[in-house]
Amino acid sequence: MNSLAAQNFKTSLQIQPPLQCHFLPSFPPPTIFKIHHKTQNPISHKIQASNHKNITPTTQQQEEEDDGIPIEHVKTLVKFKSRHNYIRVLEVSRKADHPLAGFRLLLLDAPGNIHSISLLFKSITNAYYDVLATLPPILPPGPLGILGFGAGSAAKLILEMYPHGVIHGYELDPSVVTVGREYFGLLKVEKKYPDRLFIYISNALNASVKDGYSGLIVDLFSKGCLIPELQDPLTWEKLKGKLKKGGKIMVNVGGSCVEPEDIRKDGKVIMEETLMAMNKVFEGEVYVLNLGNRKQEDSSVAIAGGLPDLEKWRMSLPKPLRFYVDMWNKYDG
Repeated sequence: MNSLAAQNFKTSLQIQPPLQCHFLPSFPPPTIFKIHHKTQNPISHKIQASNHKNITPTTQQQEEEDDGIPIEHVKTLVKFKSRHNYIRVLEVSRKADHPLAGFRLLLLDAPGNIHSISLLFKSITNAYYDVLATLPPILPPGPLGILGFGAGSAAKLILEMYPHGVIHGYELDPSVVTVGREYFGLLKVEKKYPDRLFIYISNALNASVKDGYSGLIVDLFSKGCLIPELQDPLTWEKLKGKLKKGGKIMVNVGGSCVEPEDIRKDGKVIMEETLMAMNKVFEGEVYVLNLGNRKQEDSSVAIAGGLPDLEKWRMSLPKPLRFYVDMWNKYDG
C-alpha cells in the first residue's frame, strides 16, 4: 500500500455469509485502533467508527466492552515517523478474546487506521484483502497491478491462491516496504516468488507496464483518506487506459469507518465522490460490495468494468471466498 495507500479494515463488524457457507467473520476496510481510558475498566485498545453521532453513551460503552482489547494483550513492535507516514506495528496476543487475536497490524496514520494485517501460518485474512483476492479469476491473461502495496497482505494471498499470477506492486513509502519485509513476511514472499512479484517504490498513479495490466487493485489512502485524485474522473480515465481489453479495477473505497486526520473530512462523503467519479468513466459498470452491518459504519469495495457470469466466477474461486460473489450490488448513484 502506498502512503497514498491505506489498507484498512473494520474489525468490529462481521459479514454474515449465506447459510450454506462456513462462517467467516470479516473485517472490512477500515479500522481505527485506539486506546480508551475508563474509570471502572482496564485501559483497552478499541476499534471504533469515526462517527458516533447516533450512538448513546450506553450503547457506545457496550460496544467498547464488546470490542476492547486489554492493553496487556497488545505489544508495540515498532513505532517511528517516516517521510510519508506515522508507522506503528502492533501484535495482538493469541490469548486475547478478540477477532484480532494473533494478528500483526500495520498502522500508518495518526488516527490509527489499520493498513495491513498478517496472521502466522494462515493466508485467509478474514478481512477485505480476501475480497481483493477474488479478482484474478475474472481477468484476461497478464500482470496484475496493486496500487498501494503496503506490507503485501493482498499480494501474498493472491500469489498463494493463483499459481500463475504475476503482480506488480507500487508503494510510495520505502519504510512501509521495509516494515513489511521485517514484520509481515514480505521478504519470504519475495524469495518464494522472484519471477511473480515485483515491487516498485514510486507514485502508484504513474504505474505502467508494456501491453497493459490485466487488472488493477487500487488501495490508495493518505492521512486516513482516499487520495483526492480518486475523486477526479480524469484519474479513472488514465487508469482505464492502463488496462488490457476486458480488464477490471477493484478498489478499496473506504467509507464512514475511515477516520481522516483532518476532522473536517468525512470518509463516507469521500467514498461517494470517488464512486461518482468512477461511474462517469465506467458508466453502468460499477458495482459495490458493502462490508459493514450498520449504516453509520459502512465500508465498501468497488469494482469497475462490470461483473462476469456469477456462477462461473464462484466456481473459479477457493471455497472460503465464494460467498463474496453474491454480495455485489450495482452502483446506482
